Amino acid sequence: MFSLSEPAFFTRLREARRVLVVGAGGGFDVYAGLPLALALRSAGKEVHLASLSFADLYGLGPDSRVAEDVSAVRADTPLRGDYFPERSLAQWLRSQGLPETVYAFPLTGVGPLRAAYRALLAHLGGVDAIVLVDGGTDILMRGDEHGLGTPEEDMASLAAVAGLEEVPHRLVACLGFGVDAHHGVNHSLVLENLAALDRAGGYLGAFSLPRESPEGVAYLDAVDHAQRCHESRPSIVHGSVAAAVRGAFGDVRFTERTRGSELFVNPLMTLYFCVDLPALARANLYLDRLEETVLMRQISTVVAGFREELPRQRPPRVFPH
Repeated sequence: MFSLSEPAFFTRLREARRVLVVGAGGGFDVYAGLPLALALRSAGKEVHLASLSFADLYGLGPDSRVAEDVSAVRADTPLRGDYFPERSLAQWLRSQGLPETVYAFPLTGVGPLRAAYRALLAHLGGVDAIVLVDGGTDILMRGDEHGLGTPEEDMASLAAVAGLEEVPHRLVACLGFGVDAHHGVNHSLVLENLAALDRAGGYLGAFSLPRESPEGVAYLDAVDHAQRCHESRPSIVHGSVAAAVRGAFGDVRFTERTRGSELFVNPLMTLYFCVDLPALARANLYLDRLEETVLMRQISTVVAGFREELPRQRPPRVFPH
């Protein structure tokens, strides 16, 4: 039973003892899971962090290898290149006296990624719940919208975890409503998709990340640290969300990467929109076509082929208020 006094997301996880929180879309997505991980940890749960990674994991040493396509990134993991969000998060976790390991998966198709998940679950001794987190909301796109954002990594993660039926609780949480607009996502269609999931019993509601909560304070500090570690490629998503958490509004400037574009930072970006993962997978119109993919580029090919077959796309709609 759900109650107004507790977000349904946390009600669903009340009985879980061991939770894996995973950045679904790669890069900095795992930072969207940090406040949730800290809240769950405060509730007495064992929480582990993982990420679909854009880093060169194959170049890491044998000490980082947990299993096939699973790496353990720690604060002292050697840096390869100038982009390694998993390591910057591990460094921040160490600075806070928290368990520092962030597990990382390489960019692969659904088959190898699901196998990597199972290898990590075995390494951890099993989990009761997996939470996929998305910085933005394009993981909620079902496939027939005018714009899908950047679906490949999100769909690889969604399809991989949808097949892990042995895990009792599988949820999705999105932070940063509106940030995908520059990738062509129409957020009126996001709301339409959430309404459809609600009718199907798969929508778990929304709740905000308060600035003065312990989780909000930690998130802002972690994002500031990550931006300093990635001065040449700071996260636009989390720069926007962090600005919104601080109460900023409108065309906020926090990096030269947004030069020439107009941002719309606003309080909706501080909301977590949460859904049941199996319900989201069932709503997706092409996810089953990804089952045999081995490489990430195969996912791109499948998505493009599906889009070509559509008789029509759902056109973008102007938010009326």
